Amino acid sequence: MGWAEVFARVLGGGAPVEIRAFDGSRTGPPGAEIGVEVRSPLALSHLAAAPGELGLARAYVTGALEVHGDMYTALAAFPSVALHDIPPGLRRELLVKLAGYRLWWPVKPPAVEHRSSGGWRHSKRRDSKSISYHYDVSNRFYEWVLGPSMAYTCAVYPTAESTLEEAQFAKHDLVARKLGLREGMRLLDVGCGWGGMVMHAAELYGVRALGVTLSRQQAQWAQKAIAERGLADLAEVRHLDYRDVPETGFDAVSSIGLTEHIGQAQLPSYFSFLHDKLVPGGRLLNHCITRPDGSYGARTGKFISRYVFPDGELEPVGTLVSAMNDNGFEVRHEENLREHYALTLKGWCENLEAHWDEAVAEVGLERARVWRLYMAACRLGFERNVVQLHQVLGVRLDDTDAHYPLRPSW
Repeated sequence: MGWAEVFARVLGGGAPVEIRAFDGSRTGPPGAEIGVEVRSPLALSHLAAAPGELGLARAYVTGALEVHGDMYTALAAFPSVALHDIPPGLRRELLVKLAGYRLWWPVKPPAVEHRSSGGWRHSKRRDSKSISYHYDVSNRFYEWVLGPSMAYTCAVYPTAESTLEEAQFAKHDLVARKLGLREGMRLLDVGCGWGGMVMHAAELYGVRALGVTLSRQQAQWAQKAIAERGLADLAEVRHLDYRDVPETGFDAVSSIGLTEHIGQAQLPSYFSFLHDKLVPGGRLLNHCITRPDGSYGARTGKFISRYVFPDGELEPVGTLVSAMNDNGFEVRHEENLREHYALTLKGWCENLEAHWDEAVAEVGLERARVWRLYMAACRLGFERNVVQLHQVLGVRLDDTDAHYPLRPSW
């Protein structure tokens, strides 16, 4: 059995993909749109050291495994990319063959793989290091991938033909309208990224907006953009843990893409803290990635946790709604934007490919390959309902009055 056939079985088999290996073997339709090339025994060493998703990712990130053609199309061709899903007999056979390559080709994980920074999970110090790992890469790189909006969260597409920029504007405006923003209000945006929501609220609604982020590079970029747009009297972004915000009495709080970094055990204190930052009648809009159910556990997969979002955790939306409800909020509205995130990721993937050479020069080939793999895989995950994106709107009651319209006003 040649190594091309081995990888065909590992990847699921039967896909219209040509697989070629360093030993001269090949399988699948010749000249297929998608090709997988096993370039060296190093790919096998990674797979032997970490069977399944992580080993395959390491092989691709290092270049020992190459994908020819569109990454999203390649991933969509394989029903399951995990050793534990193949028959036990074949798995034993593969592990015996792989063991020799692990002995003769010992390798270390790619240099860009995250190493645990120690300390308690979701402590301030560890959270700071985890956020910095992913976000303090290069603002220029993010400009190429995200586009002019610099919004690194799910957009809201008014139509399937809307551009990424139109959809990011629509997302920020939807959040603003759900929060009922009006001139003179005060907004706290936790995990604010590059300040997109802060600037939108200040510029279009006359709101005094404060954003906080654990990424120093994000804060620096945002403050510069705020000054350039003449919004310094209304908008501010600080390099700060949301738990250290001293101000209170906000009319609204937006949390767009932060909850994934909080951790299930910290949800009660997280929502309680945000509740206490609001005036009575104030609203919280929580926008985050969720799991469709609780069967997977909270923690993300090995590839995502090692290369993308260290210490990330995803909960079902019911867990989030219950945590909000149990910590002072009356939940007034919820919606799933899963398909919108698939479209958002499609736009980011296209941006990366359009700037591939510049991206590689800026952040290195390994990190660029991480992004190509992770964004294509996430797009597929949202399309196949492996993950979802929910917005949940809660209100801090004023005694029993929610100061909320009889029907949603947005």
